[in-house]
Amino acid sequence: MESKNNWKAWLYLAPVLILLAVFTFYPIINTVYVSFLKDYNYMRGTHSGFTFENYVAVLTPYSELGGAMFNDVMKTALPNTLLITIITVPLSIIISMLIALGLNSIKVLKKLFQTVFFMPYVTNAIAIGMVFSVIFSTDYGIFNNLIGAQHLSWIYRTGQSDPVNYWRALFAICFYIVWHSLPYKILIFLGGLQNIDAQYYDAAKIDSAPKWKTALRITVPLLSPQILYMMITSFIGSFKEYNSVIGLFGAKGGAFDANTGPSSMQTMVFFIYDQVAKNNVHYASAASLFLLVIIMIFTLVQNQVSKKRVHY
Repeated sequence: MESKNNWKAWLYLAPVLILLAVFTFYPIINTVYVSFLKDYNYMRGTHSGFTFENYVAVLTPYSELGGAMFNDVMKTALPNTLLITIITVPLSIIISMLIALGLNSIKVLKKLFQTVFFMPYVTNAIAIGMVFSVIFSTDYGIFNNLIGAQHLSWIYRTGQSDPVNYWRALFAICFYIVWHSLPYKILIFLGGLQNIDAQYYDAAKIDSAPKWKTALRITVPLLSPQILYMMITSFIGSFKEYNSVIGLFGAKGGAFDANTGPSSMQTMVFFIYDQVAKNNVHYASAASLFLLVIIMIFTLVQNQVSKKRVHY
């Protein structure tokens, strides 16, 4: 009887397993295979044999390309990705938690406010990026008007005397990423807050504990599973950042200035897609596996830290 039920379970799971095999497992295995092929032609499916030169070109300056690929990855794409991750992940988690705490304490129109905060999550990321490119526009952007700046360039140069600065471009993209990532995080934290037993807060009131201490000693520890989940998923999402670059800076992924040259904001995933577009799929595959290793290291570190910090 148990064997029969097992066959039924496998039968029910078969459609999902087939889809995973075709669209997840096979592409991963194929990416590993392609990353070791020399001069791989995606359109023809031809190559010149197996090699480690793809990894040499991506990870070291010593290659036939003269270090050009290494400069794109190690001096531009990877630093940009790491900076975006380090800045946006903590900020988005802290801000979303504070907003969730505020929403959870509202008694009137709570559902309405929750819906309003969640609306950006279901909006197309490219469309939002285009809106933010208008907000940070040099001449008629809302942001320049709010801070009282005239002709301050954030995304691209349009002929004014003030050039595009890398850190201003980084601020614009981080601002967009944090804003766009808030709705989902707020929803997760709200769910966690509503599952906290009220008796803990009642005990804190009896002990006359201040609100800030209640938040640090009760709310944050009991939200630690949600915080861990958001940290892991946010780190993975930030390392895969692509839509924000396209939405704000366009297909070139850079804030260009006639005097100082390009202030490129391309990320690792942007670099990978760019190499695929240039038919350098073997380099893109090598960079993809390099990015996978980085994400796995960050995830393992967070899992180790969580064993002592997360309370279930």
